[in-house]
Amino acid sequence: MSNAIELLAKDLNAQGGVFCPSPQADMKIWNTHPKVYLDVAKTGSAKCPYCGTVYQLKAGEVVAHGH
Repeated sequence: MSNAIELLAKDLNAQGGVFCPSPQADMKIWNTHPKVYLDVAKTGSAKCPYCGTVYQLKAGEVVAHGH
């Protein structure tokens, strides 16, 4: 199982998520998968259905809503 990738609120896009594969997950070109959007802001974490990488907000990070 992959280790969780800790994210800061500023790492999320305007919709409150990230795309996987991500440079933060240190994936190489040979082991990537189709790009998938993961909504991290909704629950504070999201798991990629392809590779199992977990993206989570770092403790204490707050996502501003409504911008």
